Amino acid sequence: MKSIILFLLFQSCILFCFSQTTNLGSFDDKPFHFGFALGFNKPGFYLEKKSSYIFTDDSLQSLLVNSNGGFTLGVVTSLNINQNFKIRFVLPSLSFQESELVYTYFQQEPKEKSLNTVYLDFPVLLKFRTNRIKNFAVYGIVGLRYGINMQSQIEVSNEGDVEEEQIIILKKYDFGSEIGGGVDLFLEYFKLGIELKLGSGMRNIHYTKVGEETKFDNAIESLKSRVWTLSFTFEG
Repeated sequence: MKSIILFLLFQSCILFCFSQTTNLGSFDDKPFHFGFALGFNKPGFYLEKKSSYIFTDDSLQSLLVNSNGGFTLGVVTSLNINQNFKIRFVLPSLSFQESELVYTYFQQEPKEKSLNTVYLDFPVLLKFRTNRIKNFAVYGIVGLRYGINMQSQIEVSNEGDVEEEQIIILKKYDFGSEIGGGVDLFLEYFKLGIELKLGSGMRNIHYTKVGEETKFDNAIESLKSRVWTLSFTFEG
């Protein structure tokens, strides 16, 4: 139902843009634009399992990432290079993400370990846009992102905890790339951007303390962040 509502809203905006006279005609003449972004995200991880992990009848049979939805919000600053190229800063962006690792065993009940995070992100993106057709334009974005996990439990110890209380610890800092695209809709009082982008982490954020590795850690070679985000940007 949510997808249908979003699709109908998008169609309505497109029809409105093409049926009106030119809105915000001097928009690209301004050197800076400010606004905000609201988004829905689908987090996950690039999971690499240890090839040396020993499989026995009672051992791990599969290890999967189960992703849940989250949301993102941020402050947008756009620097105009020219009509077709912009530099966008979303400083900062606050991203709430929910996912979990599901461990399936041969003769045991599956185990689930939460990987919920709250990232304070600092993305810097290059935006390249087509010429406007009345109140409509298509664009692509590419850039880098630095993130701080405000919910990192890197100081927590698993030593002495029972299996149900043991956690997967993630590092506090992340770094990665972002790539995506979208459309700009020039409305009467503001510009609405609708975009889809993929963020991919470049570093292993799985953390284990020496001597405190659990059976849940032992199967993981690396975890790198991955998140799809559908965003709506509002700029004046």
